Amino acid sequence: MRAAHILLVDDDPNILSGYQRQLKKQYKITTALGPVEGLEAVESQGAFAVIVADMRMPVMDGIEFLSKVKEMVPDSVRMMLTGLSDQETASQAINEGNIFRFLTKPCPTDLLSQALEAGIEQYRLIRAEKELLEKTLSGSVKVLIDVLSLVNPKAFGRASRLTRLVRQILEKLDTENAWQIELSSMLSQLGCVTVPEETLDKKNRGKFLTKEEKELFEAHPQIGCDLISKIPRLENVAETILYQEKEFDGSGFPFDDRTGEDIPIGARILKLALDYDTLFLSGKSNADVLKILYKKKGKYDPVVVEALKESIEDELKLTYESKIVRPNELTPNMILAEDVISDSGVLLVAKGQEVTPALCIRLTNFSVTAPIHVLVPGEKPASDKKK
Repeated sequence: MRAAHILLVDDDPNILSGYQRQLKKQYKITTALGPVEGLEAVESQGAFAVIVADMRMPVMDGIEFLSKVKEMVPDSVRMMLTGLSDQETASQAINEGNIFRFLTKPCPTDLLSQALEAGIEQYRLIRAEKELLEKTLSGSVKVLIDVLSLVNPKAFGRASRLTRLVRQILEKLDTENAWQIELSSMLSQLGCVTVPEETLDKKNRGKFLTKEEKELFEAHPQIGCDLISKIPRLENVAETILYQEKEFDGSGFPFDDRTGEDIPIGARILKLALDYDTLFLSGKSNADVLKILYKKKGKYDPVVVEALKESIEDELKLTYESKIVRPNELTPNMILAEDVISDSGVLLVAKGQEVTPALCIRLTNFSVTAPIHVLVPGEKPASDKKK
């Protein structure tokens, strides 16, 4: 197994040299003379398994340094090594920097090694759980979504469009756990399985709803949240789904006192994507949609609005090839440019949905043979994430 990468930060070069001599045979060691060099090492080399910092350093102390490290690489396990052993310092370090271990100088080599081994094991557990959530769980949910799309093509056609837009917005934002937000967009219309397709079509196109139709539709975030909250470790996804209709100024469902940045970031992104989708489906251009959204001051997170604007600008640079293909010629990443209707007039797949293996199977099962109009995206323009 590859040696774990450790970052050791201290303002005393003699102590750092001692670390190197004691530990270089066991671990891959990087040392940094002071907190500034330490942050530069994290920025250039990414997440270390364990980061150990001295408490008393110039420019910023160990608590402030490790707090910044937590923001940059939250998976790295953080430890503090200091000559100060008072309880107040230890408590502050643990609370503000989420310190895994608090060691006092002078620290025997065997004790330091034991602490590092515990930290490395903790790092491996964190990474294993993250991989489970991001890959295994996300993959399982995608299968679930493909199955549910067979039940309500309108709702999950919209979910497909939302997911594509949310993914583009996330590329412009430096957001932790972006995969959870993308998953939330994929599942955002889950509660709509209880809403008639005619009602969904009217709502999606911004048409008038009767009182009964409005009540049915307004219940879907709560229904979706209740369903997803039953899946372990998807609590944040469920909360985002619940707040997807909540506006930045606090208006909208759920009717509580949460406003602004107290609303989950995923919900703020999803709300903007939902309203964009409705306006775009009504026939408005991208430019007109943006003008309308900008005029609704206070309704959306301004940072997210700017990210949407940038993502749309990138989308306009992206060329699409319009093609007519046979059902057996469909491939993933193609986008349907029209609804796919069965011979009996039943909607099978909604316009705007990305082609997936499950979608291809559905069309095969319904013996769809008519040519299908699709858009094939070209090369994506290079774009840096916001810092």
